[in-house]
Amino acid sequence: MNFKKTVAGLLQVALDRNPSLFLIDLKIGPDNNIVVLLDGDEGVTLESCIAVSRQIEHNIDREEHNFSLEVSSVGVGSALAIPRQYIKNIGRTLEVINLDDQIFKGNLSKANQEGITLEWKAREPKPVGKGKVTVTKTKKLAFTSIKKAKVIIK
Repeated sequence: MNFKKTVAGLLQVALDRNPSLFLIDLKIGPDNNIVVLLDGDEGVTLESCIAVSRQIEHNIDREEHNFSLEVSSVGVGSALAIPRQYIKNIGRTLEVINLDDQIFKGNLSKANQEGITLEWKAREPKPVGKGKVTVTKTKKLAFTSIKKAKVIIK
């Protein structure tokens, strides 16, 4: 079995042991430096990163493969990459850039495997008479139309 398949298999065993964790990215460079990027439904603890790291490191023979290993969690300001991250962040404020470079900022009210729904308040002129009224706006976005999305930390 090749090195990449071995690492991926060991990583899957570690993730199966902790189902609240999920993989965002796995990179293996030409000189066997392994970078694992994780997220979790309840966040990612240091202990979780250590457990994943040990599962990989302790099951690869260093005599056969020279490698480095880095296991970490996504940063708080990192872009969202997979549907499970959106589902985890329902109720939070997102900034989303679509493929036409339009920017939407709103509360993530719904998310599923196909896309998301954002809601925000806006002031608009009254339909009749002078003045403005506050209305709730809604925008549905398919994942295929999202260029970048990140959680806004207040």
